[in-house]
Amino acid sequence: MDAFVSFHPPATASHEAALLDTLRARAPRIVHRAPEAGDDARFHPLLIGGRSWRLARPTTFTPYASSRPCSARCAFCSENLRTERGGVPAARLRPDGGYFAGLGRALAALRGVPLSWSLSGLENTDDPAWLLRLLDTLRAAERDGVVIEDRVLYSNGAGFAHAQGAVLRDALLRFGLGWIELSRHHHDGATNQALMRFRAGEPIAVQAVFERVLATLAGAFPVRLVCLLQQGGVRTPHDVAAYLAWARAHGAGTVIFREFSQLDDSYRDNATARHLQAARVPMAPLLQACLADTPTSAGWLIESLTEGYYFWNLRLRTGDGLQVVFERSDYAAMHRRHASGDVYKLVYFANGELCAGWEPGHEVLLDTRSPEPAHG
Repeated sequence: MDAFVSFHPPATASHEAALLDTLRARAPRIVHRAPEAGDDARFHPLLIGGRSWRLARPTTFTPYASSRPCSARCAFCSENLRTERGGVPAARLRPDGGYFAGLGRALAALRGVPLSWSLSGLENTDDPAWLLRLLDTLRAAERDGVVIEDRVLYSNGAGFAHAQGAVLRDALLRFGLGWIELSRHHHDGATNQALMRFRAGEPIAVQAVFERVLATLAGAFPVRLVCLLQQGGVRTPHDVAAYLAWARAHGAGTVIFREFSQLDDSYRDNATARHLQAARVPMAPLLQACLADTPTSAGWLIESLTEGYYFWNLRLRTGDGLQVVFERSDYAAMHRRHASGDVYKLVYFANGELCAGWEPGHEVLLDTRSPEPAHG
């Protein structure tokens, strides 16, 4: 690992490009998660819906959670973005009585495919009965030959603060969950509530309740706290240092600071897109400022730089062992990958469609509600 000693970041308009060049030279390990098009060993062949595809490894599978509206109403939520292509957004679809049969059919078509479970969408824990049945369905698929490498849950923690929280935690333990990415966008409870806007009556909005949930989960799984950088929230080196001190005191093993994803012109000009533009805190200059600020970054060591198919992140380790990640993503790059003809992401939606992306009705690999048999 390499320490940042006397690091002087560039102060140009091309912060990100200059910073990435510096990090590539300094990082002891660079992870390339996106395979080159000609690297056949990094792709897995799949015949599904009567057509042949190549799945880029690693590929994650998301059974998109949308059984209930989310317990939070974050103004920056990407699930409220709308593209010019149109169609019914995933967040507005609700599973019907045939949902789990369709999911089973999609999973049967993926037997032998190396995947990772990535449980996200709206908030999985808002509907405990749905989540418990989902976990049973995914475990059955593993017994039936679906090959799983990792299991991760993305959550705002709301369901863990209700009566069935312990039931959900124990079910996730049996499921073999690898880690939880738990969203909390400020270390002060009132400030966080102004950002996440949990609905009335949600206990998780209360800081002491969240901290109890965090401690309980951290006793069962590795917990990665996720903080989206934004105006009105974490945006300075001082804010970063304060968040890390709070996270360390309450049992988190990792903190991830993320910039709002960079949008392209395929997105409509709606309230969410305008908010993302107005409240954005660019990650690269903030990271540079943190690295140049000794009180914030003293003792930080570089572990790795990851370059993904539409994101990059820097992983560091503090002197007392807390992992710190700074991450940026670009939806234009994501869309280019999804349009390449290769599959980088699998999402199963409440309408029964298995898609190679985040929009129902587009890049559909299999419609489980159709009579056409699945091929795998």
